[in-house]
Amino acid sequence: MEQHNPYQRPQAQVADVLPPDGLVPASRGKRLAAAIVDGLIALAVFIPIMIYGGYFTALAQGAGLMTQLGWGLFGLVLFFAIQFVPLNASAQTWGKKVVGIRIVDMDGQQPGLGVLMGRRYLFSNGIGLVPLVGGVLSIVNVLFIFRSDRRCIHDLVADTRVVEAD
Repeated sequence: MEQHNPYQRPQAQVADVLPPDGLVPASRGKRLAAAIVDGLIALAVFIPIMIYGGYFTALAQGAGLMTQLGWGLFGLVLFFAIQFVPLNASAQTWGKKVVGIRIVDMDGQQPGLGVLMGRRYLFSNGIGLVPLVGGVLSIVNVLFIFRSDRRCIHDLVADTRVVEAD
């Protein structure tokens, strides 16, 4: 007679449960890859502007808080300009297009541009501009990706989720 080992791993096969709409949540790796691609695009556009606009010179001379906030707001506007076309067309940033994921609302539909730009990206990018605590809040925002539903705080604020593209 074989003894039962209470410490053995379960024998049942467990499959991920998909939402009723059948949309597969995007993996954390794909979301990270999309953010990296978007960041590289933004840097390629923004760094030359910062160099020729005198940002680094002002920073070296002890630029004040208002100068830093001004550049931060300019970066936010530039992000919107870069990502407007793909977000409006398919609720994807350029990075999300590259890795094959997209943003949907909780009903699985494409959210409006106002929701994407206002509630999702203004929140997630703007929170980093808050003096002293912005960096911490930005980290907490993205660490929410480790929840079971893989939704960051900016997803919760905008009532969106990121799924595999069709």
